[in-house]
Amino acid sequence: MGVTWSQIFPPPPTLTEVNLPSQKGKVFIVTGGYSGVGFELCRILYRVGGTVYLAGRSEEKALDAIAKIKSLCTPTSPGGNIIFLPLCLEDLRTIKPAVKIFTTAESRLDVLFNNAGVSNPPQETSPQGHDMQLATNCLGPHLFTQLLLPILQRTAETTPIASVRIIWTASIVVDAFALETEMELAELIQKDADKSRNYLNTKVGNWFLADALASQIGGDGILSLAQNPGNIKTNIMRHSRPFFPFVLGPFLYAPRLGAYTGIWSAFSGDLTIDDGGKYILPWGRLHPCPRDELLRAMKGKEEGGTGVAAAFVQYCDNQIAAFL
Repeated sequence: MGVTWSQIFPPPPTLTEVNLPSQKGKVFIVTGGYSGVGFELCRILYRVGGTVYLAGRSEEKALDAIAKIKSLCTPTSPGGNIIFLPLCLEDLRTIKPAVKIFTTAESRLDVLFNNAGVSNPPQETSPQGHDMQLATNCLGPHLFTQLLLPILQRTAETTPIASVRIIWTASIVVDAFALETEMELAELIQKDADKSRNYLNTKVGNWFLADALASQIGGDGILSLAQNPGNIKTNIMRHSRPFFPFVLGPFLYAPRLGAYTGIWSAFSGDLTIDDGGKYILPWGRLHPCPRDELLRAMKGKEEGGTGVAAAFVQYCDNQIAAFL
């Protein structure tokens, strides 16, 4: 309960745009970058000189966000470069073309922020027939990340170890409400599943994907992490029951603070390659005591675990195989 409480009332951030060094020459992708935490991430990265790809479905919203971000800079602090990248995570067919656009334009990628997500969307299924939350929160980011691995690996060859990073987005629900069985994969793939439970399952799934990826690419010097940005006032709750924002309102924070969690995850010098697969709490600190059942889920049965995470990752691998 103490760790959950500390996520509701986090200590002050230690790494912000005020003390973040220049990122000139570095390249970033932020999915869902035209609102909420994603917008603030783009704003901060642009402000410190980075080349930022704002990835999302709507070009109109993206261009509006880019114009606003540019308007916040001054002649003495002109910012870096920011570019729209068309990407529809719930439709796996769109992801390889997006990666092609990016890799044609760029020769490096320093940090991938898998920031975009949905909760309780009105659309039930994705174009491939998956639950929309599973498709947008897990399958799309998983495919996107796997297709970007070659450019991430090339970048890691010429940069300090653990400076190339992939940041996955989970939620406080992982600590507060995760099921004793760690994840209900059957719920995710059955018809007429409970949307709230599926959201929980996908956020747990993001940590499972982050941990599995850390094992896959840690040897390349790339750091894969999961984070809870914090309880943030964003439009992710726009499809929730009407009383949710009213009840949660006093405990919600500005998106800028949520971005600080991502900034710490992406740039903190306190993190090493041995921290791959770990979980970051708001506004930037390692989780001191993850739930034991979740840790056991990320171990195989031969290690005394349950193998639940490996089964989920294998399921995701099977769903994206035709789109690689």
